[in-house]
Amino acid sequence: MIETIYIEEALLQHPRVLDIVARFPQARKITCGRYGEVFNPKAQNFRLQKQQPALILAEKYKNFALPAPLGYGIGATRNYYFSHMLNCLYDCRYCFLQGMYQSANYVLFVNYEDFQQDIRQLCLSSPNENLHFFSGYDCDSLALEPVTGFAEQFLPFFATLPNAWLELRTKSTQVRSLLNREPLPRCIVAFSLSPHQIAEKVEAKAPSVARRLDALCKLQEQGWQIGLRFDPLIYQSGYQQQYSELFEQVFSRIDLNRLHSVSLGVFRLPENFFKKVHKLYPEEKLFAGPLISQQGMASYKQELEQEMMHYCTGQILNYIPEDKFFPCS
Repeated sequence: MIETIYIEEALLQHPRVLDIVARFPQARKITCGRYGEVFNPKAQNFRLQKQQPALILAEKYKNFALPAPLGYGIGATRNYYFSHMLNCLYDCRYCFLQGMYQSANYVLFVNYEDFQQDIRQLCLSSPNENLHFFSGYDCDSLALEPVTGFAEQFLPFFATLPNAWLELRTKSTQVRSLLNREPLPRCIVAFSLSPHQIAEKVEAKAPSVARRLDALCKLQEQGWQIGLRFDPLIYQSGYQQQYSELFEQVFSRIDLNRLHSVSLGVFRLPENFFKKVHKLYPEEKLFAGPLISQQGMASYKQELEQEMMHYCTGQILNYIPEDKFFPCS
């Protein structure tokens, strides 16, 4: 899977680096000063690199946990996101990462303990508030779990923080490390889901919706709290029936007692990201849809956005109470 590994020179003897490198004995190893030397140059082609991304093992020095964007949350007033990794194993055509970064290579920040210290300090500074921390904003939280050991390292840590909630956002079926331990009461494993008619067109390399649902149900059976993320809503002819069938498929199988939350949001990208992605994939039908530019964002016309949100909200609330529902503004 990984043919080339770049390693920052200062990390050559880091225990986590040594463990990861040992997993790929045939991979080419290249030393660099800082990961930006490989990741940031402008003369790169994201589309070509996505065919065979390299893994870059790096150290992060600041901005470990950052305030989440406005409207991003599931009920808490204090929301943060943190990214142990940049870029994703999957190749979803709507993903903002391909418009944000010059490179499709994976960057893994191996200094987990520094992330944990920053998160601990945030929790200690507000001991009487619940703080929500979101993983999976700049990557998929679990897709490379066998390599990164991210959840294996962070779940025991979050168990020590009485006022911290963790969301693991994923499309992955790599849930073995979760099934091999006791559920963490303040952890939500949140699965992104789309109708299979849409997923098979725009969610390349991701597991099928049916396989995600199987993984979700296994976690619920063991006692994990689950989140459902119907985001982004994608328009195509017949979307009403497609989303209606998806909601029926999902809610007929899950345990509502172990459902933490459901969120819903329409497709949108910052306009500069959209232009970059459209240039990479000019033939992509998704970008030929009824999209317009407004307030610096590429999105559907307001009337269509409202129609899709209204329809899907009505469908979802047939299955769940309103206090579990968090539409994205």
